[in-house]
Amino acid sequence: MSVHEGDSRAGEGTASTLAGFLAAFAIFAAAAGLVYYPGRVGAGAVVVALVAAGIGGFQRGLAAFAVAFAGICWFAGMIIAISLERPVF
Repeated sequence: MSVHEGDSRAGEGTASTLAGFLAAFAIFAAAAGLVYYPGRVGAGAVVVALVAAGIGGFQRGLAAFAVAFAGICWFAGMIIAISLERPVF
């Protein structure tokens, strides 16, 4: 019996953990993109969310949510910026 037998998930590695952190960062960046330059921050959040979804692993549900959330926030941020006549980029 090993000490680490029950501590880790079988077949899950560092890449899956990284995907979770990238997805969480993309969600935070997408929310920030609503009020701060949605053309730059929002588009970057979408790219980071897509990278997290590409990595996958056991965080694929969070990554899928991050892609959808970043896309919706990008679109909403563009609408807010245009309607308030604020800079997009």
